[in-house]
Amino acid sequence: MIEDKDWVTFKQKLFNKSAIDLNQYKPAQMQRRITNFYTRQGAKTYVEFFNMIEGNSQLYKEFVDYLTINVTEFFRTPEKFVELEEKVIPELLSANSRLNIWSAGCSIGAEPYSLAMILKDITPQTKHRILASDLDVEMLAKAKAGSYTANELKNIAPSRLTKYFCKENNNFVINDEVKSRVEFVRHNLLLDKFETGFDLILCRNVVIYFTEEAKDALYRRFFAALKPGGVFFVGGTEAILNFREMGFQHYLPFFYRKPL
Repeated sequence: MIEDKDWVTFKQKLFNKSAIDLNQYKPAQMQRRITNFYTRQGAKTYVEFFNMIEGNSQLYKEFVDYLTINVTEFFRTPEKFVELEEKVIPELLSANSRLNIWSAGCSIGAEPYSLAMILKDITPQTKHRILASDLDVEMLAKAKAGSYTANELKNIAPSRLTKYFCKENNNFVINDEVKSRVEFVRHNLLLDKFETGFDLILCRNVVIYFTEEAKDALYRRFFAALKPGGVFFVGGTEAILNFREMGFQHYLPFFYRKPL
């Protein structure tokens, strides 16, 4: 398939500017998303649109946010977090008293803070390591601020909301005790090295537009980053069909384990 020169040039220019590699994304879906966005801005070609974001930092930020699909909330898919809290984490704690956890593609911080609250309730005296990474520096800034709307907190039990948040104007701010338990870093899943030795990795609703080849390579890298016995938790539409071939064992729906 010969790609349109306008699209090829845009991909290269965007990569040079942002380190976002659109070659790793499904082209039809990504082109449709970007075309929808740039049409609303009055652009007629990809390169014309790139020239617009090159000269407009606010529009560039809006576009990267749109492109990286920052849709998240606390305890997203609550029934899976119940399994995480009642089965997965207790089993991991039976093998390691201090867990090393990675929330990959953490967006505004809802997921790693959800983990921090669970661990604070289960093991109040232990400070586990929770690494939270994202490509988008704007989202990381919001995560570090820890200020959220009521809608973003809709899945939090009232007892936890009272215990871990204080109301400031129309928002809820997470307390410093929970904030201090999460380490936020900028990280590009497609380009940057992975740490190893994780007990639990979460990468949920991040890879939806990645090509199958990019997903496969990414999941193999996550496998390598886990400790033996470690668990990988994916999103509700992201079941890994060839998980056995990668080396994973099925643990629970959307949870996979690295054999001991």
